[in-house]
Amino acid sequence: MARPGAPRGLHVGRYLGALAAILVLLYAIVAFAGPGSKMLSPKLGLDLQGGASVILTPKTTPKSGQLQTAVDIINRRVNGAGVAEAEVVTQGNNIVVSVPGGNRESVARLATTAQLRFRQVLQNAAGNPAVPASPQPSAPTVSTTLQPSAKPAPSPTASKKASGRALSSALLAAPTPSPTPSASATASPSPTASGAPQDGSPHTGDVYTPQGFALLDCSKKENRGGGADDNPDAQIIACSEDGSEKFQLDVAKVRGNDVKGASAQRDQQLGEWQVIVSFTGKGQNKFTDLTAATIGKRVAIVLDAVVISAPTIQTRIDSDAQITGSFTRSSAANLANTLKYGALPLSFNPGQTQTVSPTLGRDQLHSGLLAGGIGLIAVVIYSLLYYRMLGFVTIASLVMSGLLVYASICVLGKQIGFALSLAGIAGFIVAVGITADSFVVFFERLKDEIKEGRTPRSAVDRAWVRARRTILSADTVSFLAAIILYFVSVGGVRGFAFTLGLSTLLDVVVVFLFTRPLISWLSHFAWFSNHRLTGFYGPDGGAPLTGSAARRNAPTTPVTEA
Repeated sequence: MARPGAPRGLHVGRYLGALAAILVLLYAIVAFAGPGSKMLSPKLGLDLQGGASVILTPKTTPKSGQLQTAVDIINRRVNGAGVAEAEVVTQGNNIVVSVPGGNRESVARLATTAQLRFRQVLQNAAGNPAVPASPQPSAPTVSTTLQPSAKPAPSPTASKKASGRALSSALLAAPTPSPTPSASATASPSPTASGAPQDGSPHTGDVYTPQGFALLDCSKKENRGGGADDNPDAQIIACSEDGSEKFQLDVAKVRGNDVKGASAQRDQQLGEWQVIVSFTGKGQNKFTDLTAATIGKRVAIVLDAVVISAPTIQTRIDSDAQITGSFTRSSAANLANTLKYGALPLSFNPGQTQTVSPTLGRDQLHSGLLAGGIGLIAVVIYSLLYYRMLGFVTIASLVMSGLLVYASICVLGKQIGFALSLAGIAGFIVAVGITADSFVVFFERLKDEIKEGRTPRSAVDRAWVRARRTILSADTVSFLAAIILYFVSVGGVRGFAFTLGLSTLLDVVVVFLFTRPLISWLSHFAWFSNHRLTGFYGPDGGAPLTGSAARRNAPTTPVTEA
């Protein structure tokens, strides 16, 4: 038997080492990136995991197109990258939202109107009601602030050097109590229809009146969050997120439609999650003018009439807004998605909640996995019968592809919320055929080269050059089909398209980094020239030619790299 060695011009160890490094990296993330350093597992979709379904009822009768607009916005919020496998559908004038593994509270948060305002604070006080005649401001407690900083306020020039961080460096996290209400506060507009209700209990978002401000009790949750009443053109009263502080706020100088985008990021120094808000061109000018006019004063960041943060402006800000506080990765991402995809045209009341059972989906999963297993066994049997010993290369390549697929769906579930559904599993099963096709193309081209009179060792490199273009062309067509299907479809079909595209990319990785180098290495063994073990036959239908016989019979047509 010939001793195995590296094929000329091909560094087998580099290819296999690169694949091993990818696997080690992926499984290191799988092993240590889970909650509490637990091992990650695939995130399951609604049909496999179950979840919660909530009926959202509009507070007002929707106008033409408003309901569908709300469905589109909620769908983008809940699906993020489009692979969370949530369902958002209309039911009459209601919207039904079903989220995998969710509950009533998590689903209801998706229905927030997301009306973002930046307002100057005119006065503030403790969140509990005071005597109407003397609403004395007290030292505030801010539940969520912009990033704390004990450093002195930087100059305006310094505030420009890091986009997205300038706002936090220009604000005090521990604001000082406001002075006695200014003249603009006392000359407030009179109450309108959106002012204090008939029961005499004012709510956050109501138009400002001295009596309403004094009586506002932010400790009661029902008095907070009146997003539909948040009139941007009037002074309003509002509560902090935890109800510990109440505010009189000026008209909104910067609004939600001035926001260009939002993203969740983690502060590398403090390790805290934050939301970066960027503005449109006009929106940035408005925000800069607001900060320039309120130096030494507080500006409230108001979402659906609730004050998320109310820092003190230290200098003019010419860059993005940075909102930090008690955010988790999930809550920061949810807020960023909510702001990024815009405000809902309607306000909703969460209604009936139902638990979605995964029982039917699990039964279908078992049937689907059974069908996939039968198909996989058929591929293995065919490979062993037709390619004999090389069938084990096919099996090893499929195992390698399975390892990459499993690690990928675990990591993607953590990073972008990818949820594996029945449709997604169908995409992976279909991709088994795509992966097997790549092996067939390579092996059949190899058989043709040996039949033309080349030795198995020299035929491998020539067969790869010719097969590679076909493999890449087939995978490209499959990948483009998956992309088109992903962007023109919704729901479970997008999950199918996503997994099909992912599997196609991994097929290229496996064929290039595993299958081809492994075949090149095996070609140096003597058994590789045994037609009874490989099914490769020479020009006369017998064993492949070797040595001088192969050189005499081999065609002279050169093969160049594609």
